[in-house]
Amino acid sequence: MSIDIVVLAHDQRHVRRKLLHTQHDDVVMLDLKEPVQLAHGDLLLTETGETIEVIAAEEALYEVTPRNGLHLLELAWHLGNRHLPAQIEAARIVILRDHVIRDMLIGLGAGVREISEPFHPLRGAYHGSTHGHGHGHGGHDHGDHEHGHHHHGHD
Repeated sequence: MSIDIVVLAHDQRHVRRKLLHTQHDDVVMLDLKEPVQLAHGDLLLTETGETIEVIAAEEALYEVTPRNGLHLLELAWHLGNRHLPAQIEAARIVILRDHVIRDMLIGLGAGVREISEPFHPLRGAYHGSTHGHGHGHGGHDHGDHEHGHHHHGHD
């Protein structure tokens, strides 16, 4: 059984139909029933029985370091307000490089340095209305208490 590799940036890992160009110079058509978020290390099985491993590409990023935990929350809030994809960790936030955002963060007292590494942003902020997918297509039933989906900030 051969294993091939496909290297995808963060915004290429949210897929439904996509041509994947693997490292063995193969092209594989991915065609799924509904969109999925591929993660680093996921394995795709082709119809011919081959396995393709998903690798998160290194990307040009900023590593944002706060003064303390409370400051990290404040920075995350400012970034969230701009609907930017962000990877939020206990001691740092990782975002795509953007000099306007960098200046804002420095103005807020954060440390910002350029890094290159795989980017694993939180889901949600930039997928628009796909929250609650799979709970019956056609309509956002916000009276749907069992899924706890009734507070999405639309009040």
